[in-house]
This record gives sequence, C-alpha cells and structure tokens, in this order.
Amino acid sequence: MRSRFTAYTRRNGEYLRDTWHPTTRRHEIGLDEPVKWLDLKILGTEAGGPGDRSGRVRFVARYKLNGRAHRLQENSRFQRHGGRWFYVDGIIPEEAVGD
Repeated sequence: MRSRFTAYTRRNGEYLRDTWHPTTRRHEIGLDEPVKWLDLKILGTEAGGPGDRSGRVRFVARYKLNGRAHRLQENSRFQRHGGRWFYVDGIIPEEAVGD
C-alpha cells in the first residue's frame, strides 16, 4: 500500500499498472489531474503476512485538488501471485462517503 501511495505522489503510472491485479487493472490510471498527495495513514490490516495469499488494508490518504483538501478512505484488497502483491480493488466505507 505504501509503495503504491508513493507511486501516486511521483505520478509513476507504470508502477501502478505493474502492481494492479490483471483482472481488475484500469486502462487509464488518472494521473492527469492536478492532485497533490499529502500523506497516508494505515488504519488497519487483515492477513497479508508471509504465508497468506490475500490481505486487506484500511487507509486514509489526504490530498489536495485545485487547492482544496480532500480525504480518500478505502478498504483495499490485495492478492499475492508469484511472490508479489497486487492491488485488486477497494471499497469506500459508507461512513467515509461525503468526506
């Protein structure tokens, strides 16, 4: 999760595509918007250890868009294939909608 956040801050679309699960990978990453990512806070994890094939990460990422502060809160799913972790998808919790 942290490496993908860093890739967003550096606008590294290649890394984001390479770490996105092939079954859910987007064609367009959306790095054209003038987003300035500020910080990432991991709220919790589930599984995702050395012996696991899947895991979840709950996080909040703060960013600015057109000078206005925003928050992205998500519960992300990851799967391991060939020893590497891939982002599958994420769900925005109901309590975070409207932030």
